[in-house]
Amino acid sequence: MIRGICLFVAVFLLLYIGVASAQNMLLDLVANKVVQKYQGSTCEQLWQERAQQQGKPKPAQEQEFIQILRSDPQLRSEFINRVAAPIANKMFECGMIP
Repeated sequence: MIRGICLFVAVFLLLYIGVASAQNMLLDLVANKVVQKYQGSTCEQLWQERAQQQGKPKPAQEQEFIQILRSDPQLRSEFINRVAAPIANKMFECGMIP
């Protein structure tokens, strides 16, 4: 009986760690992609993309990731901490923010 409980707890912990690890990998992937997009784009490209995307729905994967961020404040905070400075700096350089 005790072995069964210990095994259940061990499996539960491994699953929990696996899910947390997968979320961190997804966060790393998306954050790096966003930062690279802004750092690798010219101001003109960013302005054109901004104009083209107004009013268009976001891709399904992007909407799904946004929903994950909305439901997990800690993950959202980590994502924003990673992408905010590079995005804000580029937008400032391009005159997109005062």
